[in-house]
Amino acid sequence: MYPEFEADDLNAVSEVKRPVSTKGVRAQQKERTRRTIIDAAFCLLCAERGFTSLSLREVTREAGIAPTSFYRHFKDMDELGLTLVDEGGLILRQLMRQARQRIVVEGSVIRTSVETFMEFIEGSPNVFRLLLRERSGTSPAFRAAVAREIQHFVAELTEYLIATTGVAREEASVQAEASVTLVFSSGAEALDLDSPHREELSRRLIFQLRMLSKGAYWYRKENEK
Repeated sequence: MYPEFEADDLNAVSEVKRPVSTKGVRAQQKERTRRTIIDAAFCLLCAERGFTSLSLREVTREAGIAPTSFYRHFKDMDELGLTLVDEGGLILRQLMRQARQRIVVEGSVIRTSVETFMEFIEGSPNVFRLLLRERSGTSPAFRAAVAREIQHFVAELTEYLIATTGVAREEASVQAEASVTLVFSSGAEALDLDSPHREELSRRLIFQLRMLSKGAYWYRKENEK
Protein backbone atom coordinates (compact mmCIF):
# COMPACT_ATOMS: atom_id res chain seq x y z
CA MET A 1 0.00 0.00 0.00
CA TYR A 2 2.78 2.43 0.86
CA PRO A 3 6.21 2.59 -0.87
CA GLU A 4 8.99 0.97 1.08
CA PHE A 5 12.11 2.93 2.04
CA GLU A 6 15.36 1.71 3.44
CA ALA A 7 16.53 3.31 6.68
CA ASP A 8 19.32 5.08 4.82
CA ASP A 9 16.77 6.56 2.43
CA LEU A 10 14.78 8.05 5.33
CA ASN A 11 17.94 9.55 6.81
CA ALA A 12 18.83 11.03 3.45
CA VAL A 13 15.42 12.69 3.14
CA SER A 14 15.70 14.05 6.68
CA GLU A 15 19.16 15.43 6.02
CA VAL A 16 17.99 17.21 2.90
CA LYS A 17 14.92 18.86 4.42
CA ARG A 18 16.35 20.03 7.74
CA PRO A 19 18.98 22.50 6.40
CA VAL A 20 16.48 24.02 3.93
CA SER A 21 13.96 24.66 6.71
CA THR A 22 16.58 26.14 9.03
CA LYS A 23 17.94 28.34 6.28
CA GLY A 24 14.46 29.61 5.49
CA VAL A 25 13.79 30.51 9.13
CA ARG A 26 17.12 32.30 9.43
CA ALA A 27 16.46 34.24 6.23
CA GLN A 28 13.09 35.34 7.58
CA GLN A 29 14.62 36.37 10.90
CA LYS A 30 17.33 38.32 9.11
CA GLU A 31 14.76 40.11 6.95
CA ARG A 32 12.66 40.97 10.03
CA THR A 33 15.70 42.44 11.78
CA ARG A 34 16.63 44.43 8.68
CA ARG A 35 13.06 45.72 8.53
CA THR A 36 13.22 46.69 12.20
CA ILE A 37 16.41 48.72 11.60
CA ILE A 38 14.81 50.58 8.67
CA ASP A 39 11.65 51.33 10.65
CA ALA A 40 13.71 52.48 13.64
CA ALA A 41 15.66 54.95 11.48
CA PHE A 42 12.44 56.34 9.99
CA CYS A 43 10.96 56.73 13.49
CA LEU A 44 13.95 58.78 14.65
CA LEU A 45 13.58 61.28 11.83
CA CYS A 46 11.52 64.34 12.65
CA ALA A 47 11.17 68.03 11.88
CA GLU A 48 14.22 68.81 14.01
CA ARG A 49 16.46 65.89 12.97
CA GLY A 50 17.67 64.68 9.61
CA PHE A 51 19.29 61.36 8.80
CA THR A 52 22.84 62.71 8.91
CA SER A 53 22.39 63.59 12.59
CA LEU A 54 21.52 60.00 13.55
CA SER A 55 24.14 57.71 15.03
CA LEU A 56 24.43 53.97 14.61
CA ARG A 57 23.97 53.46 18.35
CA GLU A 58 20.74 55.48 18.34
CA VAL A 59 19.31 53.45 15.49
CA THR A 60 20.24 50.09 16.99
CA ARG A 61 18.93 51.13 20.39
CA GLU A 62 15.62 52.12 18.82
CA ALA A 63 15.59 48.81 16.92
CA GLY A 64 16.35 46.84 20.09
CA ILE A 65 19.48 45.14 18.76
CA ALA A 66 23.18 45.21 19.60
CA PRO A 67 25.30 47.70 17.58
CA THR A 68 27.43 44.82 16.25
CA SER A 69 24.30 43.21 14.76
CA PHE A 70 23.84 46.25 12.51
CA TYR A 71 26.75 45.19 10.31
CA ARG A 72 25.06 41.91 9.40
CA HIS A 73 22.52 43.96 7.47
CA PHE A 74 24.24 47.17 6.36
CA LYS A 75 27.85 48.02 5.59
CA ASP A 76 27.53 51.41 7.32
CA MET A 77 25.08 54.23 8.01
CA ASP A 78 25.45 55.55 4.48
CA GLU A 79 24.16 52.28 3.07
CA LEU A 80 21.22 52.44 5.48
CA GLY A 81 20.51 56.01 4.38
CA LEU A 82 20.51 55.08 0.70
CA THR A 83 18.16 52.21 1.50
CA LEU A 84 15.79 54.64 3.23
CA VAL A 85 15.83 56.94 0.20
CA ASP A 86 15.08 54.05 -2.16
CA GLU A 87 12.29 52.78 0.07
CA GLY A 88 10.79 56.24 0.55
CA GLY A 89 10.66 56.76 -3.19
CA LEU A 90 9.15 53.33 -3.72
CA ILE A 91 6.44 53.92 -1.11
CA LEU A 92 5.40 57.18 -2.77
CA ARG A 93 5.50 55.69 -6.29
CA GLN A 94 3.28 52.81 -5.20
CA LEU A 95 0.79 55.25 -3.68
CA MET A 96 0.68 57.29 -6.88
CA ARG A 97 0.12 54.13 -8.90
CA GLN A 98 -2.80 53.35 -6.64
CA ALA A 99 -4.05 56.89 -7.24
CA ARG A 100 -4.12 56.23 -10.97
CA GLN A 101 -6.27 53.19 -10.28
CA ARG A 102 -8.60 55.32 -8.15
CA ILE A 103 -8.91 57.77 -11.04
CA VAL A 104 -10.89 55.17 -13.00
CA VAL A 105 -13.59 55.35 -10.30
CA GLU A 106 -13.28 58.94 -9.06
CA GLY A 107 -12.66 60.58 -12.41
CA SER A 108 -10.50 63.59 -11.55
CA VAL A 109 -6.86 62.87 -12.39
CA ILE A 110 -5.32 65.92 -10.74
CA ARG A 111 -7.56 66.04 -7.67
CA THR A 112 -7.13 62.33 -6.90
CA SER A 113 -3.36 62.54 -7.35
CA VAL A 114 -3.04 65.58 -5.07
CA GLU A 115 -5.27 64.05 -2.40
CA THR A 116 -3.22 60.84 -2.47
CA PHE A 117 0.01 62.80 -2.18
CA MET A 118 -1.26 64.85 0.76
CA GLU A 119 -2.43 61.66 2.48
CA PHE A 120 1.13 60.41 2.13
CA ILE A 121 2.53 63.63 3.64
CA GLU A 122 0.15 63.37 6.58
CA GLY A 123 0.67 59.65 7.16
CA SER A 124 4.42 59.39 6.47
CA PRO A 125 5.94 62.83 7.11
CA ASN A 126 9.35 61.42 8.07
CA VAL A 127 9.63 59.55 4.79
CA PHE A 128 9.02 62.70 2.77
CA ARG A 129 11.31 64.75 5.02
CA LEU A 130 14.10 62.34 4.20
CA LEU A 131 13.59 62.73 0.45
CA LEU A 132 13.29 66.49 0.77
CA ARG A 133 16.37 67.02 2.94
CA GLU A 134 18.69 64.67 1.12
CA ARG A 135 17.70 66.20 -2.21
CA SER A 136 19.88 69.16 -1.30
CA GLY A 137 22.02 67.54 1.39
CA THR A 138 25.78 67.40 1.71
CA SER A 139 26.19 63.80 0.50
CA PRO A 140 26.61 63.46 -3.29
CA ALA A 141 25.47 59.82 -3.09
CA PHE A 142 22.27 60.81 -1.27
CA ARG A 143 21.57 63.69 -3.66
CA ALA A 144 22.01 61.34 -6.61
CA ALA A 145 19.71 58.76 -5.01
CA VAL A 146 16.93 61.31 -4.45
CA ALA A 147 17.39 62.72 -7.96
CA ARG A 148 17.03 59.18 -9.29
CA GLU A 149 13.78 58.71 -7.35
CA ILE A 150 12.40 62.00 -8.68
CA GLN A 151 13.27 60.93 -12.21
CA HIS A 152 11.28 57.75 -11.62
CA PHE A 153 8.25 59.93 -10.84
CA VAL A 154 8.83 62.03 -13.95
CA ALA A 155 9.26 58.95 -16.14
CA GLU A 156 6.07 57.28 -14.84
CA LEU A 157 4.03 60.46 -15.25
CA THR A 158 5.48 60.95 -18.74
CA GLU A 159 4.32 57.47 -19.77
CA TYR A 160 0.90 58.13 -18.25
CA LEU A 161 0.49 61.38 -20.18
CA ILE A 162 1.53 59.72 -23.42
CA ALA A 163 -0.90 56.85 -22.87
CA THR A 164 -3.88 59.03 -21.91
CA THR A 165 -3.43 62.07 -24.17
CA GLY A 166 -1.31 60.86 -27.07
CA VAL A 167 1.06 63.80 -26.59
CA ALA A 168 4.61 63.61 -27.97
CA ARG A 169 7.19 62.24 -25.53
CA GLU A 170 9.25 65.45 -25.33
CA GLU A 171 6.22 67.58 -24.44
CA ALA A 172 4.92 64.96 -21.99
CA SER A 173 8.31 64.87 -20.27
CA VAL A 174 8.39 68.67 -19.86
CA GLN A 175 4.85 68.72 -18.43
CA ALA A 176 5.64 65.80 -16.12
CA GLU A 177 8.81 67.43 -14.82
CA ALA A 178 7.02 70.72 -14.14
CA SER A 179 4.19 68.88 -12.36
CA VAL A 180 6.53 66.87 -10.14
CA THR A 181 8.47 70.02 -9.24
CA LEU A 182 5.24 71.77 -8.21
CA VAL A 183 4.08 68.80 -6.16
CA PHE A 184 7.37 68.38 -4.28
CA SER A 185 7.51 72.11 -3.55
CA SER A 186 3.98 72.03 -2.14
CA GLY A 187 4.84 68.91 -0.14
CA ALA A 188 7.67 70.75 1.57
CA GLU A 189 5.23 73.50 2.55
CA ALA A 190 2.57 71.02 3.67
CA LEU A 191 4.83 69.39 6.26
CA ASP A 192 4.48 72.31 8.68
CA LEU A 193 0.79 73.08 8.14
CA ASP A 194 -2.24 72.09 10.17
CA SER A 195 -5.17 70.33 8.50
CA PRO A 196 -7.19 73.44 7.41
CA HIS A 197 -4.15 75.14 5.90
CA ARG A 198 -3.05 71.90 4.23
CA GLU A 199 -6.48 71.64 2.59
CA GLU A 200 -6.12 75.21 1.36
CA LEU A 201 -2.68 74.34 -0.03
CA SER A 202 -4.15 71.28 -1.76
CA ARG A 203 -6.78 73.43 -3.49
CA ARG A 204 -4.10 75.85 -4.66
CA LEU A 205 -1.93 72.98 -5.94
CA ILE A 206 -4.87 71.48 -7.83
CA PHE A 207 -5.52 74.87 -9.43
CA GLN A 208 -1.84 75.27 -10.39
CA LEU A 209 -1.65 71.80 -11.92
CA ARG A 210 -4.85 72.39 -13.88
CA MET A 211 -3.43 75.65 -15.24
CA LEU A 212 -0.26 73.79 -16.21
CA SER A 213 -2.29 71.07 -17.91
CA LYS A 214 -4.44 73.55 -19.82
CA GLY A 215 -1.38 75.55 -20.82
CA ALA A 216 0.24 72.38 -22.19
CA TYR A 217 -2.95 71.58 -24.11
CA TRP A 218 -3.19 75.00 -25.77
CA TYR A 219 0.54 75.03 -26.45
CA ARG A 220 0.09 71.83 -28.46
CA LYS A 221 -2.93 73.31 -30.27
CA GLU A 222 -0.90 76.37 -31.27
CA ASN A 223 1.84 74.18 -32.68
CA GLU A 224 -0.65 72.16 -34.72
CA LYS A 225 -1.63 75.25 -36.73
